[in-house]
Amino acid sequence: MSRPFSPRSYSPPASFTRVNGKIRAREVRVIDDGQKNLGVMPLGEAINLARAKGVDLVEIAAGATPPVCRLVDFGKYRYELAKQEKEARKHQHANKVKEIQLSPNIDPHDFAVKLQHATNFLCEDMKVKITLRFRGREMAHKEFGFQQVERLVKALTPFAHPDAPAKLIGKGINVMLSPLPRSKRARNPHTIETADLPPPEESGVTDDSSESDDAKQAEQAAAPPEPLPPAKEPSSQTFGNNAFANLEIP
Repeated sequence: MSRPFSPRSYSPPASFTRVNGKIRAREVRVIDDGQKNLGVMPLGEAINLARAKGVDLVEIAAGATPPVCRLVDFGKYRYELAKQEKEARKHQHANKVKEIQLSPNIDPHDFAVKLQHATNFLCEDMKVKITLRFRGREMAHKEFGFQQVERLVKALTPFAHPDAPAKLIGKGINVMLSPLPRSKRARNPHTIETADLPPPEESGVTDDSSESDDAKQAEQAAAPPEPLPPAKEPSSQTFGNNAFANLEIP
């Protein structure tokens, strides 16, 4: 049974990086750690140069002719790549799309919750897709659905703009909102920063509970003790309802 072989046009994944003896080219263009071009040299000479400097020969551009290699510690090179990818992911929120679903007869409280979620998504540089679905006989009154969608789009005007007018597709209405630039976007009203709160001295409220307690304790200590109530004399009619009170003993 013959074993299938990979085609010659196979290329390794982009995350694969050849280092030192795994490089297949006969000649490589070498760049030192200071981004200085050292020229084209045989692979063996480049590896010996890397060993002499105590670093690795890392292939950074395999598609070039000849391939470009860099004299750098491989662990440091991987750390730099990971750092660059992390910085790039910070600016990719605009590629994320969050969906907000509505209904023609949505409750006002639910509408306010949907509006808050959409505002938070837009302020985080995410796109928002508004979707409204009709059920059953609701298709006979599509104008109510468009009113709900336009109402939400109008409420989100300070934070985003629609890419296109709302359209009826099948049994639903769809519209995509893109966040405005941060310089033109309104501030998220649902986030409260501690820097905006006044310090305790400026709030005009002072805590005098401890001082008032100390003053009360001092007044109680200086006041004379209250006299005790007089003792009550024993009464013969202690048991007013005693059934044996009028009993005569012979």
